[in-house]
Order: sequence, then structure tokens, then C-alpha cells
Amino acid sequence: MSMRTRPVLVYDGDCGFCTRCVQVVERIHANADIVAWQFADLDDLGLTQAEASDAVQWVEPDGTVRGGHEAVAAILMNSGRLWRPFGRAMLLPGVSWLAARVYRLVADNRHRLPGGTPACAMPPEQRPGSSSRAA
Repeated sequence: MSMRTRPVLVYDGDCGFCTRCVQVVERIHANADIVAWQFADLDDLGLTQAEASDAVQWVEPDGTVRGGHEAVAAILMNSGRLWRPFGRAMLLPGVSWLAARVYRLVADNRHRLPGGTPACAMPPEQRPGSSSRAA
């Protein structure tokens, strides 16, 4: 694993909805390097293609990985004072359970959401132009 000084946010670069969400993350100035999983060195990040295509991933400099709603919480907690309480709240007992369900509902239906594309609904190996680039 390489020596990183900042966390890395790994998202699905083939998904229009995910790309729009990353634009929001950039606007709130998350303290992270942001990379589409299709162009990331997944081995170096300690991720598999299945993990990266299933949910957004947050990789800490020490190698700790958080996926799904926990990754979203980490994004918020690393985006300034205004956003930190929302990130912490997402991890509270009861709230975390609900946040996990909402994240999965959104992730499973992202092709139906604004910015979503048909590619969002396809398994990564079936997407146009996909290969085992980062496997």
C-alpha cells in the first residue's frame, strides 16, 4: 500500500448520478482525493472491483475502508464544520441502520434518479467500454 496523506473517495465513474454526487462533494470541499474506481489502483487501496462497483468507498490514509453510508458519513465529517454533525449523526445507533437502508435503496435505484444513466443499472462487466481495468 502506498503512503497517502489524504483519504481517497472511490466512486462509480460510469454512473451519471454518482458523478453528480461527486460534484457536490467537491463543492463542499471534502478533504479527500477523489477517483473513479475504473481508474483507481484498487489493489493499492485494498478494494475489490465488486466492492467499488457496489458502493462508494472511503479509504483512510491508514488503509481503513468504509463503504456505503459510512463512506458518506466520512465525506461529511471531512468537509468542514457545517457538515460534520450530519456525518456523525449518520453513524448513531438507529440512525446508522436507517442510513444504511436509505443508501442501499438509492444505490440500487440510481439509474432511475436525476443524472442516472442506463449504465448505472448494468453490472460493471456489461457496461459499454468496460473491461477488467481495475480488477
